[in-house]
Amino acid sequence: MARVRLSVAERREELLRAAIEQIEARGVAAVRIADVASALEVSNALVLYHFSTKEKLVAAAFTHAAEGDLARLRKLLGRRTTALRRLRSAVRWYAPTGTAKGWRLWIEGWAAALREPALREVAIGLDRQWKAAITEVLAEGVAAGEFRCPDPAGAALRLTALLDGLAVQMTSYDGAVSRARAQQWVDEALARELNLPLDQLVPAAAH
Repeated sequence: MARVRLSVAERREELLRAAIEQIEARGVAAVRIADVASALEVSNALVLYHFSTKEKLVAAAFTHAAEGDLARLRKLLGRRTTALRRLRSAVRWYAPTGTAKGWRLWIEGWAAALREPALREVAIGLDRQWKAAITEVLAEGVAAGEFRCPDPAGAALRLTALLDGLAVQMTSYDGAVSRARAQQWVDEALARELNLPLDQLVPAAAH
């Protein structure tokens, strides 16, 4: 059956989704233009027409994934509810026990970013925007009197470091940390940062 003719934007998105899947499956170092082309049953030339090198394709794929994650984060944090509910939802979604990004993709990205300046910029940008969004909601909650957090920026950094570290442990070392234990640690860390008892934090966000 003939393939449906796609617009340039639709084709780029299709290629980026395929690249993300191939990076997750094969790793940044091993993935080839041919792998992406084969997954979509298109020619290598078509992939190179849209992304002139593998490096540009990989950087664009990570940018695409980052933009998707940030859009989801902003949606969670922009809901019309308390800062505490929004914050808990965002942290639970981002945690390796939640439904956020494919963590294998980002672990690959972090490793490759040590050698690839373009990927480093993507990773830094995502990290900064994530921390800024969490910091803003923490400050809103403090202003509204929902909880006490004397250092919202520091709290955002500590929470991010915990979530990223747990993601590495759970993705790279099978069985290192159970999902239940990881979720417990995330809840406890959030409660500490907000100076709230754990039993007050959990019901407040449940809905």
